[in-house]
Amino acid sequence: MPGIDECLLEAMTVNGARGAAVIEWTSGLALGMVGEVRDDNPEATAAETAELARMAAEQRAFAAVGAEDAEKGGGVDGASSVEDVIVTTGTCYHLLRFVDTAFDSGVFFYLWLDRREGNLALARMRLRDLSERLALI
Repeated sequence: MPGIDECLLEAMTVNGARGAAVIEWTSGLALGMVGEVRDDNPEATAAETAELARMAAEQRAFAAVGAEDAEKGGGVDGASSVEDVIVTTGTCYHLLRFVDTAFDSGVFFYLWLDRREGNLALARMRLRDLSERLALI
């Protein structure tokens, strides 16, 4: 299984990739980062991106709905169902993909894509694959 550095380098092969990171969303710490960084401030980029991931992951509105509750028309089972978060701007896509781990890690991939060159659907599929293969040691 590839480690963080290998996965980040592979993420940068996505068409239009400008930067990629693996970030721990509780602390806002970048576990690894490659490519460009907005405003030349990697710590701020990691912290701001982690804040967005944390907001999405902790909101009840985005929690998984159990099959029984779905049949009744609602209800939340408390587990987060957020797989990824997408933010689009006029020139970029920002894609955050949560990584499932054996321990409660709160880790996600962040991929910054040029909107003219990137393909959001393909980037989502690639990050899904990378998040399933990532070996966190």
